[in-house]
Amino acid sequence: MSNQSALHIDPITEEIIQNSLQAIADEMFAAMRKTAMSSIIYEVLDMGTGIMDAKGELASSGAGIPAFVGVLDKAVKVVLDKFTAPGDIMPGDVFATNDPYYGGVTHLNDIVVAMPVFADGRLIAWTANIAHNSDVGGMAPGSLSGNATEIFQEGLRLPAIKIIAEGKPIAPVMDIIRVNSRMPDILEGDLWAAIASVRIGASRLEGLALKYGVSTFERAVASFMDHGEAISKKALAHLPKGTFTLSEEQDDGRIFNAIVTITDTDFIVDLRNNPDQSPNPVNTSRDGVMVAAQLIFKTLTDPYSPANGGTFRPITLLTREGSVFHAEEPAPIGFYYEIELRVYDLMWRCLAPHMPDKLAAGHFGSVCGTFIGGTHPDTGRQYTIVEPQIGGWGASMERDGNSAMFCGFHGETYNCPAEINEARNGVFVDQMALNLEPGGEGRNTGGRGIVMDYRLRADNGFLTAGYTRSKFPAWGVDGGQDGSPNYIEFRPKNGTPQRYAFVSGLVTNKDDVIRVVTGNGGGLGKAQERDRALVERDIRNGLITRERARDVYGA
Repeated sequence: MSNQSALHIDPITEEIIQNSLQAIADEMFAAMRKTAMSSIIYEVLDMGTGIMDAKGELASSGAGIPAFVGVLDKAVKVVLDKFTAPGDIMPGDVFATNDPYYGGVTHLNDIVVAMPVFADGRLIAWTANIAHNSDVGGMAPGSLSGNATEIFQEGLRLPAIKIIAEGKPIAPVMDIIRVNSRMPDILEGDLWAAIASVRIGASRLEGLALKYGVSTFERAVASFMDHGEAISKKALAHLPKGTFTLSEEQDDGRIFNAIVTITDTDFIVDLRNNPDQSPNPVNTSRDGVMVAAQLIFKTLTDPYSPANGGTFRPITLLTREGSVFHAEEPAPIGFYYEIELRVYDLMWRCLAPHMPDKLAAGHFGSVCGTFIGGTHPDTGRQYTIVEPQIGGWGASMERDGNSAMFCGFHGETYNCPAEINEARNGVFVDQMALNLEPGGEGRNTGGRGIVMDYRLRADNGFLTAGYTRSKFPAWGVDGGQDGSPNYIEFRPKNGTPQRYAFVSGLVTNKDDVIRVVTGNGGGLGKAQERDRALVERDIRNGLITRERARDVYGA
């Protein structure tokens, strides 16, 4: 096809190319899931895939954690800014970064792998993925510790480097990555799964571009980004206009502030008036906060269609360098996800009273990341469980909140089956039940969190966890009651149970129990207005006792 005809692509061809991009990103996801070695990847699906254009703009979001897909374009742009000389980026090259100060965005456990795609001798796109890796070195097993005071303690840093040159692995780089992990074979296997994924995507994209013509391919990608922007602005025009503010105290005593301004064409998030970065790993990068803004923006505008670079053009983000939401090197950043989630939830709560048809009451609002490890009693090998937890979502105007779902940050993931945890790791899963603690009552009730017990099978293990919304649970709206807190309870075989929100490197022994308790979502409306038939249903289903129902609902 000539360049002239490529300027006038028929809409059917455009749609075929765009749907093909989505299919390719999904195929990349499937390839990685099927070949990874860690259950956090192949079972929990703590990963994401996507396709970028030649300039690093998101062309098509793939499957996986929504917040992860929003990372990939930012990482590729750092690679492009770093490798600028002729010959720096060649067919067959593969790049990697995990450092939030060099394009990694999240924390060192999450390795981004990206590959340039060439057709007819020129760079036309990038394929990329990101996944949580169980151990990348650092001061603690699992590479996460609440005691870290600088990023150097959190693991091996990959500052946007080349790991494969023109199809050939760079052996010294691979050796460095492998030798820095306590679980080298697992890390290496997961990295090669990521490489296989981007290679499959690159091959499919090259074939797609050659089939329809490179110019047609590029024009279709650009056109769909413009379409994404148009869809966002159309939806933006129907949102309430004005400047909305919220200040909220956090579990650790800090006050977080958000100002959101919505006009017919712009969505402006101002986070400049916030605390300085912390000496502990409860900070996030500016790019990470942008991901949080993108998540809430997508929720409000067009939540059901694929996202691309054009989708987010109306967003303006204002931050202050050196703050908790724009950390500067070498601040530790291991628990970044809880801070990003706090920003997401802060904007949600700020806007919810003005958009009750779009935003429900507060959800349990924490990844509740739980890291349990030690030596497997059967194999003698190091294991590390990396487990995000499920909890209760807030009630909406239409219905009760969902129970036992992942938080808004985690999206399309799954809890690891008990059978996999027991087979691969040194634990028994004694129970997984709904959380029946009081909280979330209302005309429509918040969804239930869970109670989950891990029982250890060997001595000298460890527990690390970081939960937020432990002191201040999910918020109710219109008179609905707040939810219940997230916490972890360590129940030693010999000793008194201890309750934590954050804990690092706690020593565990055989037959100790680690109990995870995630919160109920917030309620909506006054409890006394709840339909009596619904209260009776809740009593029959064991979600509330008759005595509690009498106290709360008058039933």
